[in-house]
Amino acid sequence: MPVIVSPQEDIFIAVRPGAQAGMQLPKAHYEQLAAAATLGHPVPSWFVDAVRQAWQLDLAGRSTGSVVTVRRPSTAPVTYSRATWEINKGCNFSCEHCYLEQRPFAGLPLDAKLALIDMLRDMGVLWLQITGGEPLIDPDFPPTYERAHDAGMMLEILTNGSRLARPEHLAMFAARRPHKITVSMYGASPETADALTQTRGAFTSMYRGLQAAAAADLPVEVTIIITKHNVAELDDMRALIDTIGLPRHEYGSISPTYTGNGVTLETQTPGYLDKSAIFAGCPAGHTSFHVDPHGLATMCKIGRDHPINLTADGPDGLRRLPAIADAQMLRTSGCGGCTLSSTCRVCRPMARVYQDAKAPLDHYCQHAERNPT
Repeated sequence: MPVIVSPQEDIFIAVRPGAQAGMQLPKAHYEQLAAAATLGHPVPSWFVDAVRQAWQLDLAGRSTGSVVTVRRPSTAPVTYSRATWEINKGCNFSCEHCYLEQRPFAGLPLDAKLALIDMLRDMGVLWLQITGGEPLIDPDFPPTYERAHDAGMMLEILTNGSRLARPEHLAMFAARRPHKITVSMYGASPETADALTQTRGAFTSMYRGLQAAAAADLPVEVTIIITKHNVAELDDMRALIDTIGLPRHEYGSISPTYTGNGVTLETQTPGYLDKSAIFAGCPAGHTSFHVDPHGLATMCKIGRDHPINLTADGPDGLRRLPAIADAQMLRTSGCGGCTLSSTCRVCRPMARVYQDAKAPLDHYCQHAERNPT
């Protein structure tokens, strides 16, 4: 598995797909690795020692270029370190809680998808999350994933797991390992999961995908999506994942659709709203951004005001994004003048979506709580 060495804003780092630990490098060491990779020299001894200590990986005697991907500094007029990309909003599930109100199967053609990946690379994007819809049903997913991987990106795939057991996907992920595959779980039984996703066979295909990924030792994490329709099986879902031996997380905060439709809130389970962390700011629009299936860039998946057409404007268009993001982060409308803004637990774009949906205050606002602390 390769090691990735990359500029990251004003520093230089070394990371490895699937590993949490990384390391920061002096500029002189970054330049030495870049030269060694270009000239076909062996991995420098100091880096051999550092990699062995960080990841228990032995690179001694190996050609630098064969085991280390050295990313070049950004050549674009703007620099970003992270991005999320909806390769396609189409999905083979029809979940009642989905924040995408409509899921048309449409997007850029393959050549434009590959050009987009190259553009992200040239802007310095190291961390790329590919989502949908369901990304693995897009026929262009394999070539675009391979293009991003070969560009030295740390890739996270958000998937429902239904296509994960397919041999072609397992082979691709084994040959080009992602940083993480995050699989959503909707129930511990076919009856529950199939009803929640409104898709026959959803549980069976997801469970088969988890077993296949675990057997292939892929870096998979499971997110249990908690709604009022599956909360009775929460302990069973936890046990099922633990039996497979995969790490798990839980998510119970159901939001309106990003267009402000509150019908999804009917699936919210009381007591599972996550409002524990105070919102302390967000770099969205400044160091990260989101791209939809048609190449329209916005600050994030929720804050989609004033999209920038990357395919037409290119990276230069993103010069406008920080100001667009800052405007969306202002607490106006129903949040204007709030005396609790310094301890608010919801970002402004998300709060606006709740307000547009006329959601109950206790879904997002501390004013509705007896004890706001």
